[in-house]
Amino acid sequence: MESLSVLLLHPVNAYLEQELDRRFRLIRLWDSPPDGRAEFLRANASAIRAVVAYPGYSALAALIDALPSLEIVASFSVGIDHVDLPKCRERGIRVTNTPDVLTDDVADLAVGLAIAALRRIPQADSFVRAGLWKAKGDYALTTRFSGKRVGIIGLGRIGLAIATRVEAFDCPVNYYQRTKKDYPNYTYYPSVVELAANSDILVVACLLSEQTRHIVNREVMEALGPKGVLINIGRGPHVDEPELVSALVEGRLGGAGLDVFEDEPDVPESLFTLDNVVLVPHMGSGTHETRKAMADLVLGNLEAHVLKKPLLTPVI
Repeated sequence: MESLSVLLLHPVNAYLEQELDRRFRLIRLWDSPPDGRAEFLRANASAIRAVVAYPGYSALAALIDALPSLEIVASFSVGIDHVDLPKCRERGIRVTNTPDVLTDDVADLAVGLAIAALRRIPQADSFVRAGLWKAKGDYALTTRFSGKRVGIIGLGRIGLAIATRVEAFDCPVNYYQRTKKDYPNYTYYPSVVELAANSDILVVACLLSEQTRHIVNREVMEALGPKGVLINIGRGPHVDEPELVSALVEGRLGGAGLDVFEDEPDVPESLFTLDNVVLVPHMGSGTHETRKAMADLVLGNLEAHVLKKPLLTPVI
């Protein structure tokens, strides 16, 4: 197979790194110190034909402009908000992602976060570990998940998988997206505010774009209300984070389950002391099985590019 020099921006997965090193000529960006990376890129710019990107380790205009031989950006994620698509189109650079293989894990986590937030599972765990069950008696009553109205922003692959799961809990499913679809068992609302007003649990499951940035704002949180729970397994910037913190602290929003944040890995410290919030570190696709499947898609797309075969999961 023709040699391909691949720039990996961050050591995101050991299996992926190992296979990239075995199948291609792997260039690790972190081999250079942070203050020497511009020079490192200049030294390797003419050789690098592929970049493997990841949320938080982006392929934006500055990097793309620094790599004149770049032909393909393979994203180790389904979301591509960390890739400058207009710049790639302008340069004729192909872009791929890793859809489908992470759908089940992300949907599972969304439901898990909702149940954990309503039943206060992490807090109850801490109650037992701290010896408070023996010292103070039974834990406070919590709230049922079954039968709650679940509103989903974005009924794509992940949104549909969440809908299927919550139906098993007898939860009515409502949704919002740009166009109404033919889902007779689900109720469509033409705005996020209307969706929130008619839901007990609001799940963010859409892709991030300029149109969906802060799609959950103060008005949406007010509509969801003091008994409502927000679940975000999309991207941090989908939610106006300062407004979310204020709503939770002031009791205008009942609770939240958050897998993603606006400035990862920085999380607002105000959330740490709240007992109506469940926080996890962007782990939606974080299982051994899914990360291997994602890595295999990245590798398969790069090999298809080298062999001039159709890409497995093209974005552009």
